[in-house]
Formats: sequence, structure tokens, C-alpha cells
Amino acid sequence: MSCGKPHATDCRDVLEKVYTYLDGELDEGNCADIRVHLDECSPCLEEYGLEQVVKQLIAKHCGCDKASEDLRARVLNRIDQVRSELTG
Repeated sequence: MSCGKPHATDCRDVLEKVYTYLDGELDEGNCADIRVHLDECSPCLEEYGLEQVVKQLIAKHCGCDKASEDLRARVLNRIDQVRSELTG
């Protein structure tokens, strides 16, 4: 995905790192780059907001329940499909 506007950090790079960012697993430099990008790119901010809500819902309703391998595969497949649609 790209919003068509030039950014210091490319939209694709931001969206590839969004879960790592949400999990607090990025170093401060990468976090700062993503925060700057999200401040200036509304399409990525919208996608980030969606990812954040999904993550919160899963944490709230699934707690420590482990997802089945089938469910995990279906979710990852759907994520790949959406990413392909966004970049296509």
C-alpha cells in the first residue's frame, strides 16, 4: 500500500512493522519513524487503528486461549489477501 505521497518511511515498511510496533518490540528509532509516518499519512493511520482494535479485541476476548492451527492459517491467509489487494 502507498498513499502516493513521499514519506521518509515508505507506507509498506510501516504496515509491515505495525504488529511489531503494537507489541512494543521495535527499537526507539523505528518507533519514532513509524510515529512520524502515522502523523502525516492518514491511510496508514487508519490501517494502524484497525490493527490496534483487532489486537485489543483478540486480547480481551481470547485471553490465554490458543488459536487452533486452522484458525491461525485462515487469519494469516486473509491478512495476505488484504495486503495483496492494497498493494495491487
